[in-house]
Amino acid sequence: MPAPTLFTIGYEDAELHDFLDTLRAAGVELVVDTRERAQSRRRGYSKTALSTALEEQGIAYRHLRALGTPPELRKAYKLGHDFGALKAGYTLHLATQGEVLEELGALAAQQRTALLCYERESGECHRSLIAARLQALGLVGEVEDLQPPRRGAR
Repeated sequence: MPAPTLFTIGYEDAELHDFLDTLRAAGVELVVDTRERAQSRRRGYSKTALSTALEEQGIAYRHLRALGTPPELRKAYKLGHDFGALKAGYTLHLATQGEVLEELGALAAQQRTALLCYERESGECHRSLIAARLQALGLVGEVEDLQPPRRGAR
């Protein structure tokens, strides 16, 4: 059986209704929140509000806090905006997360799954590193980054 496709999505600059429409159009059944703290200044994107909005669309929600960017890495990134350093540090962190990566791989095998974080561009976000690690472990096949329309683009 081929490895499942994994989706990723960021909510930066996306209206909630466009974000939800994008997930539905891709047939996503489960959103896995990869933020260390599932809070947002953006209305509708904090854990409780987001999980409710997703549930209303028939999409399950799961927060895997262990896959979030550790606070010390986030702080260093905010100071220097060096994604290379963040990538190196986060890759070391991922190496300690075998059990949760196996759990995520099992979830992706059961349901069409999307990894969620803030950044619009997956290449500027730790979710791309999670996806690459899952691919390297053979737990997922292709990775597709979903891009909701930007606010005001419609």
